[in-house]
Amino acid sequence: MDINGGLRYNGKGGGRRIAAGTADFYRRVPKDMTESTKVGVIMSLLAILIMIILFICETWAFTHTKINSNIEIDPNAEQLIRFNFNVTLYDVHCDFVSVDVWDTLGTNHQNVTKDITKWRLDDQGQKQKFHGRNTQQRAIKHQEHKETTLLDIVDSNGGELHSTDLNPDNLQEFFNEHKLTIVDYYAPWCIWCQRLSPTWETFASEAKKQQINLGVGKVDCVAQQQLCKDERVMAFPTLRWIENGKGVMPDYRGDRTVDALVEYAKRRVDSAEGDDDETGKSEEFDEEHHPGCQVAGHLMANRVPGNLHIEATSPNHEINSAMTNLTHRVNHLSFGTPHGPQGHYLHFLSFFGDFPDMYKHTNPMKGKFYPTYHFHQVFHHHLKIVSSHADYLYLQKDMVVYQILEESQLVLYDVQEIPEIKFLWDMSPMSVSLTKEGQPWYEYTTNLLAIIGGTYTTLGLINATLLRIFKPKRL
Repeated sequence: MDINGGLRYNGKGGGRRIAAGTADFYRRVPKDMTESTKVGVIMSLLAILIMIILFICETWAFTHTKINSNIEIDPNAEQLIRFNFNVTLYDVHCDFVSVDVWDTLGTNHQNVTKDITKWRLDDQGQKQKFHGRNTQQRAIKHQEHKETTLLDIVDSNGGELHSTDLNPDNLQEFFNEHKLTIVDYYAPWCIWCQRLSPTWETFASEAKKQQINLGVGKVDCVAQQQLCKDERVMAFPTLRWIENGKGVMPDYRGDRTVDALVEYAKRRVDSAEGDDDETGKSEEFDEEHHPGCQVAGHLMANRVPGNLHIEATSPNHEINSAMTNLTHRVNHLSFGTPHGPQGHYLHFLSFFGDFPDMYKHTNPMKGKFYPTYHFHQVFHHHLKIVSSHADYLYLQKDMVVYQILEESQLVLYDVQEIPEIKFLWDMSPMSVSLTKEGQPWYEYTTNLLAIIGGTYTTLGLINATLLRIFKPKRL
């Protein structure tokens, strides 16, 4: 035993115990050697509060990652890109709406119908009636005549014309005389009108022979331009049914043969006079005079500069360029597969694996309205396409989002040209690569331990300093 009352061990075993004791980092201080102070209590509570606040902040930083973007050469090797569109045309009938595609590789597809749907509109510009999907305009049959000119037809009819040439001077008198009429609005230069001319005279003669209560007339839209504008004649020839001086839609779009015209006239007369109880004012003759159309769908295009045209055209008519109004609204326009693979469960967990909203500039034209207040003008839309990739989306690593930079311009056309809506796109050779920058778990754990130890040590030093200064009394 030493002079301090402790036991001294000189053996080897005692030396090992002394060495083990010096390696104890967590030596305990007896309670009778400690004292509690008011300053110590305050510092302890403050330490707990600071640790809780720092713990919340550190956990928030750990769970919220940062998205970084880098510009790089586009690695996408796909040859085709999907083009999605939904456009409303307010003054073009669905029968005349055509979608064409062209690109710099020489691709030129006219009147594309695959995966394209059309809806007719009401007078409020809303979808009214389904027009069709993947539909093409039906080829119309024309009457073959032995007589080659209109004069030959007149001679075969005994030198008499049975259809009346209408103009502003005799128009109202003709309508007063005939409650029910059918009028051919034509242009002499139109090839379809030239083919119809002998058929129309023969039809007028046949209607008179069969005593059909009907007036048959025709209007030269070159000589009577204002009259045709007032009737909103968009294509030649336009065969329009008129009751009591007012046009009744839809226009006749059937075969241009004498038998077909006579059959149509009989059905319309019976419908107007109420003799056809089974059909009456049937849906066949019950369409509001509003030619709007909504065309929507998607197509696959080469990943090269190209453009999509939406225009008014017909294989059975000549479009009247003076009456082509392409006022439109873009309801949707985007590139790529929309919203990832169809049926993917990330549709229901978009927060788990989706692109950040700030990089979703994929449909910038949504809902934009492009009016034209004069004929012979239309908007062209120029699109710059930039692909974006996000490697951190573990379940959608191959997903590509196409951002769009859009600029629209009003273009004027010559009087003889038919305006057309154009969407011209160009693929950027650069792409945006998105990476996620977050805090590793081990760094998060280290920071938590540092918060506990650092707070405890710092406030302990402050507590010791305050005790020395104020010499607090024992509780």
